[in-house]
Amino acid sequence: MTTLTAARLTSQQLGGPLARRPEDVVTRLLAVQGQDPRGARLAVRSRSSGLTAADVDAALTQRRSLLITWLSRGTLHLVTAEDYWWLHPLTTPQLATGNRRRLAQLGVSPAQTEVGVQVVADAVATDGQQTRGCLRERLQADGVPTEGQVLVHVLMAASLAGLVVRGPVVDGEHAYVAVRDWLGDPPAPLDRDEALSRLARRYLTGHGPANDRDLARWAGIPLGAARLGLDLIAGELVRDDDGLVDLAGREPASALPPPRLLGAFEPLLLGWVSRDVVVGAHHEVATSNGLFRPVALVGGRVVATWALGGGVVSLTPLESISRAVLAALRDDARDVLRFLGLPQTPLVVVPASD
Repeated sequence: MTTLTAARLTSQQLGGPLARRPEDVVTRLLAVQGQDPRGARLAVRSRSSGLTAADVDAALTQRRSLLITWLSRGTLHLVTAEDYWWLHPLTTPQLATGNRRRLAQLGVSPAQTEVGVQVVADAVATDGQQTRGCLRERLQADGVPTEGQVLVHVLMAASLAGLVVRGPVVDGEHAYVAVRDWLGDPPAPLDRDEALSRLARRYLTGHGPANDRDLARWAGIPLGAARLGLDLIAGELVRDDDGLVDLAGREPASALPPPRLLGAFEPLLLGWVSRDVVVGAHHEVATSNGLFRPVALVGGRVVATWALGGGVVSLTPLESISRAVLAALRDDARDVLRFLGLPQTPLVVVPASD
């Protein structure tokens, strides 16, 4: 194993002590990519012990301690309610122009966009939580287009305006809610330097060692802003010979985790400019259209992809896998099914296609 791999796996909470609450996992990682609901929940599973997907839903629905919304890179992320208040103003202002441009490309005028945002805001403020289907009907009734990708970009516009987030789980779907009604009054805002220093520190907690380009890519902020954030906490950092920085006093890297199945859009594949130390030659796990397949991690490296269809976990090896490792992956597949509340079925190994 490489020192870098072990250190990052420890930061990612894939090595070392496991979490006991969904909130602890999300706090450690700061933000978990959330456009794939199952993938976000499986990111919690692989870093925790004894939890289920229902525990994640309880944090979203009953405790209101987690939420999903558009943040860095214009992507949906699972974050804590506490971190939403400073991550939103720090990572979303630069996204609004692109959002409005995309709506215009889809044939939605600025006036229609404004009407759409107001319709969404009024719906959640007046009638509480709203599923996407309900909001589609309200938008159509007010003459706002919703076909194709239009609806998601109108909802994104309302989110970027700080009016709505995805909160409770309703019949398996994240419903939209008004930010102030769901989360209460916001805390005192952070100035930009304070927010950037907090971002740098929290990013390294879950991703160190890393560099300024890694932080800029992950957070979707300019490189200069990432450098400033790291400079503001320079006294808390150590730097290695490769220019990577980490938090001083970090706990020693833990042993590599046992073979483990990681979900779609796994944070371990998304946290740095390069994912070579984890995927090696298996770059096909990240597709050209921005999809990140579920993978099997063995010895700190990706060795297979996997899928879950019809209640059956199927594994597609990308290289030779020993019988002992395969047995461990069978055990972890059973835990995936347990976590998701699905009946136990045997793991199926699918030969890789030529």
